[in-house]
Amino acid sequence: MIYLQKGNYVLFGNPVQHSKSPIIYHLFAQQVNLDFCYNIQNVENNSFYKVIDIFFKSRGLGANITVPFKKKAYNFAHLLTKRAYISGAVNTLKMMENKQILGDNTDGIGLLYDLRRLNYINAGFHILVIGSGGAARGIIPYLLYSNCFVYVLNRTVENANNIVSCFQHLGFIKVIELCQLNRVRYNLVIHTTSFVTHKNDDFFIPSMSFDSNKTSFYDICYSDDLTFFLKWCKNLGARCYSDGIGMLVSQAAYSFYCWNRILPNIELVINFLNRNKTYRIKK
Repeated sequence: MIYLQKGNYVLFGNPVQHSKSPIIYHLFAQQVNLDFCYNIQNVENNSFYKVIDIFFKSRGLGANITVPFKKKAYNFAHLLTKRAYISGAVNTLKMMENKQILGDNTDGIGLLYDLRRLNYINAGFHILVIGSGGAARGIIPYLLYSNCFVYVLNRTVENANNIVSCFQHLGFIKVIELCQLNRVRYNLVIHTTSFVTHKNDDFFIPSMSFDSNKTSFYDICYSDDLTFFLKWCKNLGARCYSDGIGMLVSQAAYSFYCWNRILPNIELVINFLNRNKTYRIKK
């Protein structure tokens, strides 16, 4: 038997217990005086399609999808937005009036919003993307749309080659192997893997060279403390770095817009979370 959490809107993934999404959507709903019930649900890998199908056939109106199910959500959707189609991954699902399921991907626009807020990106920047999973697929098109040079580094080179093949028509993108890492001077390094959930593994990049005055580091993961990746780059001498809490809020805002056609105030929520890192919704 599959038990579904209460809520017309649910985050599905594995793991999701750490998620701040319920807090974020609670704050969005407060801004616009909207009755909005949102919850989280951990899903086993072999039951994703069944769980999501039951959710939408019962009371579900919208869903967020996180690792490791963004590709499966892409396959589940009946219709896709242009950005979801291009990325090949979905992080937002919406029940349409005709009962078809729309798939969207707000990761890229959410990241771009936050990079601009932090002043981490400009046209012509050389950007290293670590990882080639669903998260990387969602953000790389927006980096290329911004006229940046993108280099993809992945533990498995074949996977990096696949993602480059998907997006090479959008701009400059190439695979860079570990032995070539220091041949490029990067303006920005973006970590997109789920390594933060595998603390016992060894990070596959032992070190790298960079100009601490010119290179920013961004981890799309987030934590109340420094993420593993941010500790790694700080130990190497990085001065400019950020976790992905701003991206999380921004992509959630665009998911909220997909569902309700209302774009909430992103800055208010980012500032609130940065001031209240251990905030919890009162039940």
